Amino acid sequence: MAKGGKFITPEIAEKIADTIGGHGLAPHDLLSNRELEVLRLMAAGKSTADIAQVMHISSHTVATYRTRILEKTGLRNDRELYRYAFENSLFK
Repeated sequence: MAKGGKFITPEIAEKIADTIGGHGLAPHDLLSNRELEVLRLMAAGKSTADIAQVMHISSHTVATYRTRILEKTGLRNDRELYRYAFENSLFK
C-alpha cells in the first residue's frame, strides 16, 4: 500500500469496473436461472399464479423473483420489464 493512499480489494475494484460499464454484460445476464425463467414467463403473458404452477413454487416466491428481477435490471415496473424482454428476445 502506498503511503497515504487508498487500498481496495480486487472484489471492490471489480464492482467499480462493473458500475462504469467494464463488464459488458446485459442486465439479464445478472439474473439467476430461476429469475430468468420468471422473466421469460412474465414476458410470455403468464400470470403470477400460472408461473407458480408451471415452476412448482408459490405465488409469493414468484413475486420475490419479480422484485429481484426489477432490482437487478434497474427496471421500475412490469411495463418496462415486458419491453426489455421484447427488445432482448427473451420470450419463451
